[in-house]
Amino acid sequence: MARIDVRKTYKLYIGGAFPRSESGHSYEVTDSKGKFVANAALASRKDVRDAVVAARKAAAGWAGRTAYNRGQILYRIAEVMEDRRPQFEEAVRQSEGVTAAVARGQVDAAVDRLVWYAGWADKLAQVIGNANPVAGPFFNHTAPEPTGVVGVLAPQESSLLGLVSVVAPVVVTGNVAVVVSSYERPLPAVTFSEVLATSDVPGGVVNILTGDAATLGPWLAAHMDVNAIDLGGVAGDTELATSLEVAAADNLKRVRRAPAAEPDWAAEPDLSAMTAFVEAKTVWHPIGI
Repeated sequence: MARIDVRKTYKLYIGGAFPRSESGHSYEVTDSKGKFVANAALASRKDVRDAVVAARKAAAGWAGRTAYNRGQILYRIAEVMEDRRPQFEEAVRQSEGVTAAVARGQVDAAVDRLVWYAGWADKLAQVIGNANPVAGPFFNHTAPEPTGVVGVLAPQESSLLGLVSVVAPVVVTGNVAVVVSSYERPLPAVTFSEVLATSDVPGGVVNILTGDAATLGPWLAAHMDVNAIDLGGVAGDTELATSLEVAAADNLKRVRRAPAAEPDWAAEPDLSAMTAFVEAKTVWHPIGI
């Protein structure tokens, strides 16, 4: 008697759990040759609101952790990704239509990038913070603090490396994220959410929605409880990026645009992705006698 396959149900990742979309809708995901692969949950605006609520609930606890601990957790994500390497390689190969060798290189780069950001967790404050010279009997110190809830539109083409490149710098600095994955290539993001769930990441710190950026992006940009938005993933869609920037301006969000219309996600990272979503807090304290 032939065994019936146990087919995977692809879900959203909100608040550390894996709910189906509130809308009950899904959409077909195909591989690079147009062959059906899976049905992915089609997130709705209600799912966006639920994800923002979960992120806000997690924000204070995550920001209150030591930078060293956040670095440890990012490193743990890299460890679990390394253990699940075959699954990631298959998801990238299937989604992007690349060879096994190229897919292997993409996974290598994604893991290495997580380790790179993990290493910066407890060093960034020393680089961009300062003990300021003042004319008076005061100590004057400036230190970075997280902005809060950050909406992230993940790259559409680079399904894994691009995703890691926009999520890691947000959370390593103490922010929490609501992420809209690639619409056509969501499977690496779904697999990444499973890694997050088993990597000591508190529920709500990263929330991943599968769906259309053009549909979900406006709700993120206009949401009053979202403090910032990263538009790097829609850099190639100038019209959409501009409309989201205008919506964000209505409630004074921080906005990060990609440095180029077609970002090279394989390029060496720099500090700008981290500094884009931190505030500078300056404290004065009398020296005393």
